[in-house]
Amino acid sequence: IPKKLVNSVCGCADDALAGLVSCNPGLRLLRGHRVVLRADLPAVRGRVALLAGGGSGHEPAHAGYVGQGMLTGAVAGAVFTSPSVGSVLAAIRVLARAGAVGILLIVKNYTGDRLNFGMALERARSEGADVRMVVVGDDCAFTTPGKAGRRGICGTVLVHKVAGALAEAGAGLDEIVEKVTAASKAMGTLGLSLSPCSIPGSKPSFQLAEDEMELGLGIHGEAGVRRMKVLPADEAVETMLKHMTDPSNASHISLTPGCSVVLMVNNLGGLSCLELGIVAGAAVRKLESRGIRIARALVGSFMTALEMAGVSLTLMVVDEELLRLIDAKTTAMAWPNIPAGPATTRREEVPAPMDVPGKPLDETGTGPGAAQVEQVLERVCSTLLDIQDKLNQLDRAAGDGDCGHTHARAAHAIREWMRSRPPPAAPSQLLSCLADLLLEKMGGSSGVLYGLFLTAAARSLRGRSDHAAWADAVDSGIDAMQRYGGAAPGDRTMLDSLCAAAKALHSLRVPGADPLQVLEAAVQSAEVAAEATKHMEAGAGRASYIRSSRLEHPDPGAVAVAAVLRAVL
Repeated sequence: IPKKLVNSVCGCADDALAGLVSCNPGLRLLRGHRVVLRADLPAVRGRVALLAGGGSGHEPAHAGYVGQGMLTGAVAGAVFTSPSVGSVLAAIRVLARAGAVGILLIVKNYTGDRLNFGMALERARSEGADVRMVVVGDDCAFTTPGKAGRRGICGTVLVHKVAGALAEAGAGLDEIVEKVTAASKAMGTLGLSLSPCSIPGSKPSFQLAEDEMELGLGIHGEAGVRRMKVLPADEAVETMLKHMTDPSNASHISLTPGCSVVLMVNNLGGLSCLELGIVAGAAVRKLESRGIRIARALVGSFMTALEMAGVSLTLMVVDEELLRLIDAKTTAMAWPNIPAGPATTRREEVPAPMDVPGKPLDETGTGPGAAQVEQVLERVCSTLLDIQDKLNQLDRAAGDGDCGHTHARAAHAIREWMRSRPPPAAPSQLLSCLADLLLEKMGGSSGVLYGLFLTAAARSLRGRSDHAAWADAVDSGIDAMQRYGGAAPGDRTMLDSLCAAAKALHSLRVPGADPLQVLEAAVQSAEVAAEATKHMEAGAGRASYIRSSRLEHPDPGAVAVAAVLRAVL
C-alpha cells in the first residue's frame, strides 16, 4: 500500500477541507458537513448562487474554486465518493436563506454525483427553492460514448469560471444555464497517465508497466481507451490532440483554423512542474500549427486524481464574450492569476547583451604550442568520459548522481570548441577561454567552481612564463573557490585534491626544481587526497546533509580533479 501523509484514512477528506479553510480567510465550513462556503454570504442576496462538488482527491477541485466570481459553495464527499444528499441539501438551504434568487448546481457527469445532487435538488424544490442543475461531460476519450455519456473532468473548472463571472455580473438563472450549457458543448478534455493513483489505505487501482502510458483515463483511475508505449512529450501531445479532434470520434471537439480556444494543461497530481511545462509548450506549438489561436493558456493543477502522474488537456472554443468571462476577476484561491493575453511560441526574444570586449592580451609568453595543448585537452576529455559512470555512482551516495554527466558535458564542450578553432597557446588566454566555456556549458556547481578557479588562475598567469607562476596561479584559483564556494580543505570536496596538489606545486618556486617531477608529485598528492575523502565528514556541498556513516566512498569531485591532473601529466 503506497505511503500517504495523512492523519487517518477515514479523516483525510475532513482534514484537507479544514486545512484549506484555515489558510483562507474568505472561506467557511458548514458545521456538521463537508461543505465549504464563501465567508461573505450576505453578498449573495439578490444574486444567483453556484454550488458544485464531488468526491475528494481532486484537489484543488472543488473547494479551491469557492470565492467571489466563481463558486458560492462546494460540497465534498470522501475520497472518490460522491457527497451525501444531506450535505448537498444543507448547502442549498444555507444559500437559499442567504437570499440567493436562484441556485445552480454544477455537476460532473458521474452516476453518483447526478443521483445525490439530483435528489437534493428535488428535496429543495419541494421546499420552495429555485434550483437548477447543469451536468458537465467534457471527456473526449470514448469514440462511441455509452449510455452513461461523457465523463465530467477538468473542463468543469472552466464552467465554474464562466458561471461565476455571469452570477457576479448579476445574470439571472436562466441566462447562466443557457450560456454555460452552450460553453460546455464547445469544450473537450482528454487525459494521459504514466502511473495509477491510490486511495489512502488502498493499493493502486490498476498497474502500468514501466514503459507504458494510458490514454483517456478518468480522474478516479477508470480505464482509458488505449495503452501504448511511453512517447516523447511532443508525440504524446500530438496523439492527444488528434484523438480529441478526430471527426470519427463521437465525443470530439470541432476546431477550425482561425478559431480561438482557452487551453488548460492540467497536472493530474503527480507530474513534475518540469514535465508540465514541456507538455504545455508542445500543446501550444501543435495547436498553432493547426491554425488555432490560443487566446488564453492555464497551466497547473486544477482537477487532480490524487498522486497520478499524468496530464489532461482541455480546449474550450471561445468568442469575445466567453473570453471576458474567463478573464473576469475572482478571489477563488485555485484560479490562476494569468495575464490577459494569448499563448504563443512566437514571442520575440530579448536580445542578449554582447560581451564587453576586454583589452587584448598582449602576451609574448612561451606557452606550449597549440598542438601540445590539443593533445593535453584531448587526454582530459577522454579521461572524463571514461570515468563518467564511476563519478555518477560515487555521487549517488551524497548528491543527485549527476557528477559524471556534468564532467562529461565539459568534455564534450571542450572537444567541440577545439574542432571549431585552435586553442590559444598562451597559458593565460587558454585558461580564460576554458573558464568561459565551462561556465556556459558545464552547468551545476562544478561548472561555476571550475570557472572561478580558471578565471583567477588566468589572471595570475598574465604576463608571466616562469614555472613559479603556475604555483601562484593554482593558489589564486583555490582562493577564489574558497571565497565564493565556502568550502575548505577537509570538507570532503574537490578542494581536497586541489589543495594537496597546490602544496606540492609550491616546489616550483625553488630554483632549479624539475617541473615534471614536481607535477608528478602534485598528481600523486591529489590522488592520495581524493582517496582520503572517503574517511572525511562532509562540511560543504550536498554531501554535508548526509550522515557521515553513509559516505563510504571518496568524493566524486575530488576524484575528478585528481583524474584531470593525471591526464595533464
